[in-house]
Amino acid sequence: MSDFKVEGVLKHIGDTVNVSEKFSKREFVLTVPHDQYPQHVSFQLTQAKCDNINSFSVGQSVTVSFNLRGREWTSPQGEVKYFNTLEAWRIEGATAQSAPEVIEALPIPGDEEELPF
Repeated sequence: MSDFKVEGVLKHIGDTVNVSEKFSKREFVLTVPHDQYPQHVSFQLTQAKCDNINSFSVGQSVTVSFNLRGREWTSPQGEVKYFNTLEAWRIEGATAQSAPEVIEALPIPGDEEELPF
């Protein structure tokens, strides 16, 4: 399952963790609006993608493209558990359109006397 997108506000950005010599990961949390109760969703970046979040900061609105991953794990006691991971592969800043700046001319003191009306 792949190619999902979600928009939200960055709530937390974790540090990169080196799990082994060949694997590193970095987690971040996105607050996503949902009805009355916003959802705080955890995502994971891996390997070279860990740096993809460096140009963003907590409080910033972003769009995250991600893959849904799931795996099965059997404990030493034989108990089977299932885990899900939202693996982010692209993070984009919100594209807010800025309104044109309007500058109003302020009257210059003394100019009132020179006006013909």
